[in-house]
Amino acid sequence: MALLATQLTLPAFADPATAVVPAAVAPAPAAQTYTARATVALAVARDGFTVETPAPPTPPPAPEPTAPTPAPAVQSVAAAAVGGPATPAPPVAPAVVAPTPGSAQAIAADMVAARGWSTDDFACLVSLWDRESGWRTTAANPNGAYGIPQAYPGSKMASAGPDWQTNPATQITWGLDYIAGRYGTPCGAWAHSEAVGSY
Repeated sequence: MALLATQLTLPAFADPATAVVPAAVAPAPAAQTYTARATVALAVARDGFTVETPAPPTPPPAPEPTAPTPAPAVQSVAAAAVGGPATPAPPVAPAVVAPTPGSAQAIAADMVAARGWSTDDFACLVSLWDRESGWRTTAANPNGAYGIPQAYPGSKMASAGPDWQTNPATQITWGLDYIAGRYGTPCGAWAHSEAVGSY
């Protein structure tokens, strides 16, 4: 800030005792300080003002992101033996939920165990028949599929017993025989269903 000084000139005929002299200019205010945020430290002083900017605090280092570890490819035994390409792993079995005693799922759990299949196979069966029929003995599809395993046509289940239309044990027996003959295990049937939408 620049101060402009003027000179007071009195006419030669004026009486210095009666001349009006302007009041003294007020003294400059004390130095002022202004603090601002900036990315670098800076101090500037001019005309009685000082502007200072402190250096910003150093932020803590950001955590390094970690990439998820990809699952290793699983080769079939035959492909691995001849150096063939990797085949995708079968779908992971769903979590096992304890069936309600006396329910169709409890009957199926006993039958799955009696065949020597694993708890993973039971979990696959639960997911498979949840999708197919919701475990209802009277679930009917317009195309003719019927019962818990959605046998097509439903009358095929008569080979497991004459009460095939309403007895969950008869329907489950037929369904497990069908799965064993066509897919080997419930997880084999579940993997096929996941791939194509049915079994």
